[in-house]
Amino acid sequence: MKREDLRNIAIIAHVDHGKTTLVDEMLKQGGVYRENQAVVDRVMDNNDIERERGITILAKNTAVQYKDIKINIVDTPGHADFSGEVERILKMVNGVLLLVDSFEGTMPQTRFVLQKALDLGHKIIVVVNKTDRPDARNAEVVDEVLELLLDLDATEEQIESPVVFCSGRNGTASYSPDVPGENFIPLFEKIIEHIPAPEGDPEGELQVLVSSIDYNEYVGRIAIGRVERGVIKQNQEVMVCDYHNNTAPFRSRIVSLYQFDGLDKVPVTEASMGDIVCFSGIEGVTIGQTICSTTCVEPLPFVKISEPTVEMTFAVNNSPFAGREGKYVTSRQIRERLERELLKDVSLRVKESDVQDAYDVAGRGEMHLSILIENMRREGYELSVSTPRVLFKEIDGVKCEPMEKLVIDVPDSCVGAVMEKMGTRKAELQVMNPVGGRTRLEFKIPSRGLFGYRSEFLTDTKGEGILNTIFIGYEPFMGDIPVRTTGSLVAFETGTASAYGLWNAQDRGAMFIDAGVDVYEGMIVGVSPKMGDINVNVCKKKHLTNTRASGSDEALRLIPPRRMSLEESLEFISDDELVEVTPKNIRLRKRILDNETRAKEDAKRRKG
Repeated sequence: MKREDLRNIAIIAHVDHGKTTLVDEMLKQGGVYRENQAVVDRVMDNNDIERERGITILAKNTAVQYKDIKINIVDTPGHADFSGEVERILKMVNGVLLLVDSFEGTMPQTRFVLQKALDLGHKIIVVVNKTDRPDARNAEVVDEVLELLLDLDATEEQIESPVVFCSGRNGTASYSPDVPGENFIPLFEKIIEHIPAPEGDPEGELQVLVSSIDYNEYVGRIAIGRVERGVIKQNQEVMVCDYHNNTAPFRSRIVSLYQFDGLDKVPVTEASMGDIVCFSGIEGVTIGQTICSTTCVEPLPFVKISEPTVEMTFAVNNSPFAGREGKYVTSRQIRERLERELLKDVSLRVKESDVQDAYDVAGRGEMHLSILIENMRREGYELSVSTPRVLFKEIDGVKCEPMEKLVIDVPDSCVGAVMEKMGTRKAELQVMNPVGGRTRLEFKIPSRGLFGYRSEFLTDTKGEGILNTIFIGYEPFMGDIPVRTTGSLVAFETGTASAYGLWNAQDRGAMFIDAGVDVYEGMIVGVSPKMGDINVNVCKKKHLTNTRASGSDEALRLIPPRRMSLEESLEFISDDELVEVTPKNIRLRKRILDNETRAKEDAKRRKG
């Protein structure tokens, strides 16, 4: 039986192609808001970090009503580091809107998310967005999508997917790029016509596949999934089982049941086949489990999530300033927080480290892990974090490393600087296309070759370059890559940085701190342009005498310090350094704080 009153769709695209803005307009035109209601831009990005950075991190559900049909919409992240969110969410829907920027065209993440949708046999509607851009290439972009579908071995039906031309910001859609639209009716009509209605047996035994987990302090875990068969009811007794795990099914009860309506979760007493529902009351429920009726336990298979490629060590903060700002500082509290994150993030892995009071945390990329660190520090956690390192694999007896497809879009004048840096990082140029006054370069590069490059890239391209990556698989080890070409300026003693001390030290390199900042021995206070670390005494006070000389009392001119963000700090540190993360500060430090001990260890390492 088909549920003709329902459609379930996901919106997938590369980062910054306009998914969340498109959902905004769908909600407005779907009648979610009152006439006099204040409307927030990018309303689905309800997380503080999402709003600050302008990116979607977590997949989110909403629903609009068009005519008599309810359309459940899932807004997904576009950044490659959060592709685990996209992979699992696609099991909840019957079709996807593939959003493509009218100028940028198909990008690395477009290929990745489209491949996942095709593997599940989903119907696709191609949405060319931002058609109002003055540099739009609508016809060429449609050809690029067609080439991509052919390249990914799409079926005949998927290759003939309909195309809609939209301006998400203006809220218009049309079937031709030459005919300006007036509203989103063409898009809604195409969704109703092309995306299949959910099919299943509403009279059968209950089956719900859990595709997402939310967490609430009051009710605990909230599972989100689609009803594949039967009817789910409030206070119903159910069995929880797992297709990929041999653990015995266990009995539980649905305490509260919700459906999505606009931006709200609405309590309901029951939901039928095809509905996307949230429910609480099942302790220990995880992503990939199946909720069944007590009389028919049949688990459903879950999509295999791609493995993580990058690892960092999260450890207890043991610096001299430990415990000053954080609320949660012990290894037990850090472990509990990481275990809680594992419930929601299927592409994260956590294991005990060889080092005491430390955990090896593996994810999809630096941004994936840095967002977790940023969330933890905002919640009051203190921890120290190591430099990122790639996860190697042995395949047929050969040591292999993760490789990335790197797409760079830069002004023509910056191509030389980019090519020079790529050469030292073992990158292979595969495609070079001039587009207007810019050039698009495609490289194959080891994941570790990208560590520390983003900040260099922005400098080399004067902030005008665009850089995107996607994991493409494992290949034999490419050899050593010299990444860090600078040294650190290390505080010589514990105290408060003085203007006189910084004035003397700034000739050695760029400083990271202002006068009046507390520092400790072994803390990194700046960067030296030459290899090798230099100890500097930033706490040094000017020697006072009772004589005054002309010119000696002039104001000390300090160069403004370089402010390091969390991502820049993680990119900057080398293997013998750590990032100390607290709710109020991000500090860089040496693993061994004592200057004498560190010097002896360095001498031993050089001899060895």
